[in-house]
Amino acid sequence: MGKLLTQLGRCCKPAPPDAIRGFVTRGKGVSIHRTDCSNFANMSRRNPERVISAEWGGGEAAPAGAQPPVYPADIVIEAADRTGLLRDITEVLSREKINVTAVNTLSKVGRARMQFTVEITGVPQLQRTLKLVKTIPSVLSARRA
Repeated sequence: MGKLLTQLGRCCKPAPPDAIRGFVTRGKGVSIHRTDCSNFANMSRRNPERVISAEWGGGEAAPAGAQPPVYPADIVIEAADRTGLLRDITEVLSREKINVTAVNTLSKVGRARMQFTVEITGVPQLQRTLKLVKTIPSVLSARRA
């Protein structure tokens, strides 16, 4: 919609090519959410008149040498805890050229749960990276939050 103010929902962190919808906020333009976002479902149930359709723009070609846009995404990894586990995971992220902006780890009774906030260029990059993380010894699961 031209120059309409939009923002990505912090609750679900949508990234192309996720299916998305918009929610018209009061004073902050349109908040873009993944269609499977529970917060979006609650807001749209309460105020269905404020829901609008949305799609990812094709955008213009980036200038030569420009970096592609990045989107925040949360991933959760569960594994049998061991020395070097965090290093092995961050090594995969680094090889895939994914920047980590936040990490939260919890280790309890030999089990590790790690949540990363990462910057991705799109869901295909994230899916490829999660597949690689799952091959790391002792990783039990790796998924998008």
